[in-house]
Amino acid sequence: MLQLTASAAQEIKRLQHSRQLTRHHFRLAVRPGGCAGWLYHLDFVPEITADDLEYESDGVTVLVDSQSAGYLHNLKLDYAEDLMGGGFRFTNPNAAQVCSCSLSFAPNLEKNL
Repeated sequence: MLQLTASAAQEIKRLQHSRQLTRHHFRLAVRPGGCAGWLYHLDFVPEITADDLEYESDGVTVLVDSQSAGYLHNLKLDYAEDLMGGGFRFTNPNAAQVCSCSLSFAPNLEKNL
């Protein structure tokens, strides 16, 4: 299960509308990279694949591929603005270590096996 805060859901909807992608689906995944080993990847995609799991949170359907699902289980996605600008914030109980930028993490391998 994933959780989007109201501000994250609002920002996702705003991005879809401003980019004229209202018929696209919001995808959240992890990819190898970053200083801690894994990066969060956000995208809008036109189609749902057979490998996708669908989560509904705060009026937004979130697609997660089966390989990313274990890394994102119980993730909370928030959106906040501060003096440096706006951005998504990830609270991931599956992360053993988080990079200072908070966009990269090292998974707790015991939880993800």
